[in-house]
Amino acid sequence: MLRYYVFGRIPTGTGSQAIVQVALTQEGNGGDTYWSWYGFAQREEWCACFVSWCADQCGYIEAGVIPKFSLCSAGMEWFESQGQFMDGSYVPATGDLVFFDWENDGSIDHVGIVESVVDGNIYTVEGNSGDKVARRSYPIGYGQIVGYGVPAY
Repeated sequence: MLRYYVFGRIPTGTGSQAIVQVALTQEGNGGDTYWSWYGFAQREEWCACFVSWCADQCGYIEAGVIPKFSLCSAGMEWFESQGQFMDGSYVPATGDLVFFDWENDGSIDHVGIVESVVDGNIYTVEGNSGDKVARRSYPIGYGQIVGYGVPAY
């Protein structure tokens, strides 16, 4: 079930909490909303479209806090160019973006939003995880995490 907001954007939390709140309202949804919002006419790998959509709902794209990106590598490169990228040894915070390389082949394959970090585990909200928006968890230092985009909320 898709949820739409009366004011177009969710006026709830601020800073890093807002993007997590938006992402959590989408749990269980498929990707057509996010890839079509991005401008694709048909299904694309949509994890980055989901992150961008969530950022847009909070006004972060317009504000220049998070870029609009459909390629995971482009999002990571943007954070690197801003001096806002931390490697996989970093302990992330709520609202950071986590970038993955599933095959450890140097190709950035996936991105999600950090919901929280508790007892050595990173809890995320990710688009295109099992072809839906899903919550996941990984231990801090997980080998397939390349690093984190750290937005200046």
